[in-house]
Amino acid sequence: MNQTVEIRSGVELPAIREEVSFVTSDGLTLVGELALPAGREPVATLVTFHPLPTHGGFMDSHIYRKASNRLPELADLAVLRFNTRGTSSPRGTSDGVFGEGITEQADVEAAIDFAISRNLPNIWLVGWSFGTEITLKYGFDKPVVGAILLSPPLHRTSEAELARWSGNGKRVIALVPEFDDYLKPDQAKVRFSVIAQAEVIGVEDAKHLWVGETATKRVLNEIVRAVNPGSYPLPEVITL
Repeated sequence: MNQTVEIRSGVELPAIREEVSFVTSDGLTLVGELALPAGREPVATLVTFHPLPTHGGFMDSHIYRKASNRLPELADLAVLRFNTRGTSSPRGTSDGVFGEGITEQADVEAAIDFAISRNLPNIWLVGWSFGTEITLKYGFDKPVVGAILLSPPLHRTSEAELARWSGNGKRVIALVPEFDDYLKPDQAKVRFSVIAQAEVIGVEDAKHLWVGETATKRVLNEIVRAVNPGSYPLPEVITL
């Protein structure tokens, strides 16, 4: 019997979910989860980098958990979530200690290498807050389609590091909340102007943590609009 499901906060749609781990170039084992569409191949891949672990960020930070719960079914996307070094979640604790965004270069590279090793298609890097910093610092020369940046603070990313993305053939999309605690849309447009192809999207009424289902849906829709526009906009209900 078919079942109609409303897409709301706690929904978990069908997917193939696999606990995964991979090893960094400096020998640390990082733990995570790969979610794939059930019964069909993904059309694109999200490799996600979570907010600051010293302030509660981890692979289950709510936007990423909801992306994993929804987007394999709704948009045919593979979603890789993992804990950066020294970070814990119910999945487990990754080896190592927080590296202030420096030693995490090896984490970024290991995650991308893992996605490549699994033959996952059309890889996009998705960073949130601290995750945007390590995406921008270390993703510019990797074999990816582009980067989607949620609430980028641009605390750790220099103008020179930003400029390395300009004209590199990769898309750069920044979603900036109107009421962000660190970088607001007008400021973001100035900072990202060094990247010729950057698209800065200001999101009205949103805050840094994208709290609430309205904010979540906006973020996931913008991700899908960039990565698999044929599945945009996401449905409000689905029949399984």
